[in-house]
Amino acid sequence: MAADLGELLVPYMPTIRVPRTGDRVFKSECAFSYDSPESDGGLYVCMNTFLGFGREHVERHYRKTGQSVFMHLKRTVKEKATGAAGGAVPRRKNGKIFLDLELNRDFNGDDYEYEDEVKLVIFPDHFEIPLPNIEELPALVTIACDAVLNATCAYRKTESDSWEEEVQVSRHARSLRQTDNGVRIPPSGWKCSKCEMRENLWLNLSDGAVLCGKWFFDGSGGNGHALQHYRETNFPLAVRLGTITPDGADVYSFEEEQAVLDPHLADHLAHFGINMLQMQKPIENGHTDNEVRPRVSEWEVIQESGLKLKTVFGSGYTGIRSLGNSCYLSTTMQVLFSIPEFQRAYVGNLQRIFDYSPLDPTQDFATQMAKLGQGLLSGQHSKPPGKSELIEQVMTEERKVAWHQPKGISPRMFKALVSRGHPEFSSSRQQDAHEFFLHMLNLVERNSVGSENPSDVFRFLVEERVQCCQSRKVRYTQRVDYLMQLPVPVEAAANREELMAYEAKRLEAEEGGQTPPEPIRARIPFTACLQAFTEPDNVADFWSSALQAKSAGVKTSRFASFPEYLVLQIKKFTFGVDWVPKKLDVSIDVPDFLDLSRLRASGLQAGEEELPDLTPPIVIPEDTRDSSMNSSMDSPEIDEASVMQLAEMGFPLEACRKAVYYTGNMGPEMAFNWIIAHMEEPDFAEPMATPAASEATPSSPGGAPPPALDNQPPEESVSILISMGFPRQQSIQALKCTNNNLERALEWIFTHPDSGEGSEAASDMADTEPNDNAVSTGNAHSDSTLSPDLDPLGPRIRDGPGRYELFAFISHMGESTMSGHYVCHIKKEGRWVIFNDHKVCLSERPPKDLGYIYFYHRLSRS
Repeated sequence: MAADLGELLVPYMPTIRVPRTGDRVFKSECAFSYDSPESDGGLYVCMNTFLGFGREHVERHYRKTGQSVFMHLKRTVKEKATGAAGGAVPRRKNGKIFLDLELNRDFNGDDYEYEDEVKLVIFPDHFEIPLPNIEELPALVTIACDAVLNATCAYRKTESDSWEEEVQVSRHARSLRQTDNGVRIPPSGWKCSKCEMRENLWLNLSDGAVLCGKWFFDGSGGNGHALQHYRETNFPLAVRLGTITPDGADVYSFEEEQAVLDPHLADHLAHFGINMLQMQKPIENGHTDNEVRPRVSEWEVIQESGLKLKTVFGSGYTGIRSLGNSCYLSTTMQVLFSIPEFQRAYVGNLQRIFDYSPLDPTQDFATQMAKLGQGLLSGQHSKPPGKSELIEQVMTEERKVAWHQPKGISPRMFKALVSRGHPEFSSSRQQDAHEFFLHMLNLVERNSVGSENPSDVFRFLVEERVQCCQSRKVRYTQRVDYLMQLPVPVEAAANREELMAYEAKRLEAEEGGQTPPEPIRARIPFTACLQAFTEPDNVADFWSSALQAKSAGVKTSRFASFPEYLVLQIKKFTFGVDWVPKKLDVSIDVPDFLDLSRLRASGLQAGEEELPDLTPPIVIPEDTRDSSMNSSMDSPEIDEASVMQLAEMGFPLEACRKAVYYTGNMGPEMAFNWIIAHMEEPDFAEPMATPAASEATPSSPGGAPPPALDNQPPEESVSILISMGFPRQQSIQALKCTNNNLERALEWIFTHPDSGEGSEAASDMADTEPNDNAVSTGNAHSDSTLSPDLDPLGPRIRDGPGRYELFAFISHMGESTMSGHYVCHIKKEGRWVIFNDHKVCLSERPPKDLGYIYFYHRLSRS
């Protein structure tokens, strides 16, 4: 028999591998479904790739790769037998075979046991070899099987090796020198001091400079100004804004090139007015150690505690198991997959996505989205208990049959993929559902090249009107957005007198050392929130091109188009003046039906005069102003050394020449600032036209006109895009349309999947990208009925009426987005349903007034 097995396995020996360090062994979950060893068909683990497959999908992997040898894992959970005295009789078969296998069900281990069965299966004949079978198998096969069985589960290994456990104290922490420059960091409104980016911002702990981090190919990051600042100043430590808690923050050492710990971080932050130790501290269960009574009521109301909610089963009623502070992900994905466009894009194309998936489907976004959507919508993981189980539930203790109830699906593989490389979502901390929603839209858009993009349903255009208060002239611009942020005007509370009385009593109790009164929740009319959204905002540091000087300016926003699905975020979270995070305790009467037609943008109106299209002048220091004015009037002398230094940073050569010229040859730093301020201009990379050159004729004494400089994109940038799978012509076109900015070129490609080869007209639309600054619309027509067919290179907009109906909302409980818990309510088949992790029930009292993010769908035209 041993010889027979050895001869049988000889043809397959080259394909059988022993897991090495770094190999991930997927022995608890299928790559295409949520099948596990506990499923009816068990799980098949490929002995070459170590990927796991359910019975329905293993044949696909065999056909695609030719791998024939799989380890089949099967676990059976059953109730322990009861002895004559009524006690449980220990009976465990092969109980330690799957050493590190995670269970997909929660049950009382004292009352239940499991039986494990392992065997090798050879495809396509399904020849089975029971294990362990050490004496009859070749040594290599025995070693490989033993290594797979004892390997750590793929994602548990990732978590245990987290970088957070390896961070060391920085050698600069103790001796860090901080400049006494009077810088005080506000609790909000941060932006990079060089490019005005508002994401991935880092505070330099030496001089208080707020600058953006590096850009990564997953879409996170910035323009690298924090690193550039270190190279210029040698100030080594920076802390990431938004991560500061009493337990610490994300600190990076540029000199040591790694994340570090700063034991003196509280003192270093206090130097800039940040009181770290008074910030709210999250604890293990997601609650905070300073929860107050209104939050207790909030938890009860939002989760509908105390009500006998009826559990629902079937398609669309599958819960998502908590991984520990993963409810921000669960609620967002439940809402997204309740939208038909997402269902159609992923679940509707399930077989095509699976058939064309790469060799490692665990790393493919479309595959994992289809897998998650199928798990939520199929009903396979949300089946009601059978008749026998119901009888058993009545006859026995409820805790002993709890494992019969559906526990939802585990999003571990999905979370590992979509959070990979992201400093926040890859952690085990609670996160902001609003930020994760935008992160998911970014991933969907990036991975929808050449196919249906379901995130189109959220995209709309915002028209911003800026007016100079002195000249009364205006400028209209447009930008792309995906959600509407509504401010919360607490001063407009309907119970304002009651709030004032409470505040007086609270202060009185605080002064007298007495127990404070029970807090009062502010009731804000939804109309007041809309009114606050439409009111003009002051523009900081506004430079009026009409006056050619700084002046007062105001900005108003309107909808240039209305999306198919409107997302409203209530801006409940803020910071106090001492940086202590604060959540506004408010209820808002959010309506079921919403008409925003009156917020439709109208464009330039009759009688309005546009601001001249001029840019602010370069401010030259007083001590060099006279000399620079006199020396550069006659001829456009340009410091070529500064030009080449800027060109090496990746900027177009002609733009570098203009930057050095217009800053009076004052060095690369001032020229760099000019480039950042003018990157969005359509003629940014065009040949320079100086006053002297424009007045001269071709035969002027200046000699023959200089040849136009080649604006061909750098070959290195083209190669990077080609290596990511994009055609060469499309890569060149994208770089040309974005002034050779690699990050914006990627954005351009993802938002222009149908761009034709060599289309020079694309450069006119380069400024309409979602993450770019606003672009001028000039004489926009008043009806603003935009269509994606007007310009195939523009953002895809699904405009229509501004009338909506509420169909879902996500609610947050707790004092901060970094702690607490999320649940969502979704209207399905005319009934409100609450999704609270794996629990899915009919809602009795949906708390629409306490939501954080609201989702509306457009009403059909009437």
